Amino acid sequence: MQQPRATEVYARIAENVQGVLRGKPEVVRLAVAALLAEGHLLIEDVPGLGKTTLARCLARSIGGTWNRIQFTPDLLPGDITGVMVYHQNNERFEFHPGGIFANVVLADEINRGTPKTQSALLEVMSERRATVDSVAHDVPHPFLVIATQNPIEMEGTYRLPEAQLDRFLMRVAVGYPDHQAELEVIMRACAGYGPDELSPVVDLVTLRAAVDEVRDARLDPAILSYAVRLAEYTRDHADVRFGASPRGSIALVRAAQAIAATEGRAYVTPDDIKLVAKPVLAHRLVLTADAELNQREPADVVQEALDKTPAPAISAV
Repeated sequence: MQQPRATEVYARIAENVQGVLRGKPEVVRLAVAALLAEGHLLIEDVPGLGKTTLARCLARSIGGTWNRIQFTPDLLPGDITGVMVYHQNNERFEFHPGGIFANVVLADEINRGTPKTQSALLEVMSERRATVDSVAHDVPHPFLVIATQNPIEMEGTYRLPEAQLDRFLMRVAVGYPDHQAELEVIMRACAGYGPDELSPVVDLVTLRAAVDEVRDARLDPAILSYAVRLAEYTRDHADVRFGASPRGSIALVRAAQAIAATEGRAYVTPDDIKLVAKPVLAHRLVLTADAELNQREPADVVQEALDKTPAPAISAV
């Protein structure tokens, strides 16, 4: 039987997730796009808005393995990557995998962990393998880290290093629901309907096929040039100390390919780039001290880049 196209896979997962997370279709769209683009997702917002619910719903919607790692100040790097344990029965050390070894890993409240523990995720997120006692161990494929974090100003949080932020394909905020959506959330919660009630709607074979299809989405050279020019704008901006790296340009294109799939297209348009520009680029920018004092936000710089960088005219043919 022919595998469903990436568009159908997106529709299945999005519908499943929105059965629990009400009133946030664009947030769900970006989250599923991150999965199809094989990128990691950072969800940042105040407590109680559904960050963990979104991550759990996404994890339960695919027929793979998933683990939840609750970050706390006493969490150790070995709890994430795994440790070597000596077994007296066979007189040898054996590897005991940590929580990172799953298709979907929910790193809950990641910025409550210490910087040393946060850095344990770096190699795995980038290389998709963990090195323990000089031995590399591959994580399952597909592999997605969904991390949630509370605003930095909240007590008991640690700022994520820029190098780790750069590993996330996108950063999104859930935001408060509108009146009707909140009513639906309350009614479903009181009826006991939550992420645990969801069943997988795609299997791993189908998901891998969708990921491959997204990667093959047609990229006009002008689209690639547009993505690079947007990244270059952030590097040359007077308010920016460190702009988007080439990894940011790659992420911009990969995310746009996934967005094209959610629209049922096998080619990328400038509008796809524009849609993901802020979620992909804003968290990669480090502003100058003066810009922060003037309450400038990285998203403002990205919006300025979009306003001042001409978009190419792309044919669908």
